[in-house]
Amino acid sequence: MEIRVLRYFLTVVREESITRAAEVLHITQPTLSRQLAQMEEEIGVKLFDRGTRKIRLTSEGLLLRRRAEEILHLVDKTEKELVEQEEQIEGKISIGCGEIASVQLLPGLIRSFHLKYPRVIFDLFTATADLVKEQMDKGLLDLGLLLEPVEIGKYEFVRLDMKEKWVALMPPDDPLAEKAFVTAGDLAKLPLILPRRMQVQSELASWFGDYYRNLNVLFTSNLSTNGAVMVSQGLAYSLVIEGAVPFWDPSKIACRPLYPELTATSVLAWKREQPFSPAATKFIEHAKCYLSMENHKDKESYR
Repeated sequence: MEIRVLRYFLTVVREESITRAAEVLHITQPTLSRQLAQMEEEIGVKLFDRGTRKIRLTSEGLLLRRRAEEILHLVDKTEKELVEQEEQIEGKISIGCGEIASVQLLPGLIRSFHLKYPRVIFDLFTATADLVKEQMDKGLLDLGLLLEPVEIGKYEFVRLDMKEKWVALMPPDDPLAEKAFVTAGDLAKLPLILPRRMQVQSELASWFGDYYRNLNVLFTSNLSTNGAVMVSQGLAYSLVIEGAVPFWDPSKIACRPLYPELTATSVLAWKREQPFSPAATKFIEHAKCYLSMENHKDKESYR
């Protein structure tokens, strides 16, 4: 399966017509049709349902489209990295992160690096730790800011000292908003929104104790912002990391800390023994030094 033919395939998918795709690609329609037919024959599946007006993808075609987009993204990323010169560091560094408090460390880290290497740009990808790890494993992300607990056996990392505090979200006029904190008993019979990640749910299960087995879980959510929309409409109460809360409208969302206090830590991680671009390699070196100093400052502030 050739990269060139994958690009042809995605063009046909986008244009929904072999004729229009051939015009975009500046090749003849018979040539494009032959290339697609050969690809279907090579992989042994039918990729298109060819209708009278426009073509549609089969289920196998949908899978190939997703994988082709990932492959071509990685190819483009690799080609850019190969042309970077050590004496003039440039390129793109991709970082994945969740909606967590530790994101507040990124502006200072990126600003200090940008002063040294102004030709480097950054791509910030927001998702849960599990999805960020998946993208790192595929080579689509260079680094990930991951909320623990998370399996990091195959990664190098710097653990951050900043605490990630768990809170409950509710409408500002809700009776729970009158409390200084929220207990497991307060939430036991209320409709809840829990995080989707199973490892995180296990942490919450320990916090809830005996209440956990009878919780009224309405649904789960992978990121806190969409869950907050549901909370603002009085649909349920959401348990989230406090990271994004300061940026929400307090007239629509209130938050109260859990009691006993439940906290987590996060790590900045990158895959062990993976070849990185010169820009990403320099950034990892810079991050280790910068975050080590930041962690030291935090320790000094507590003395």
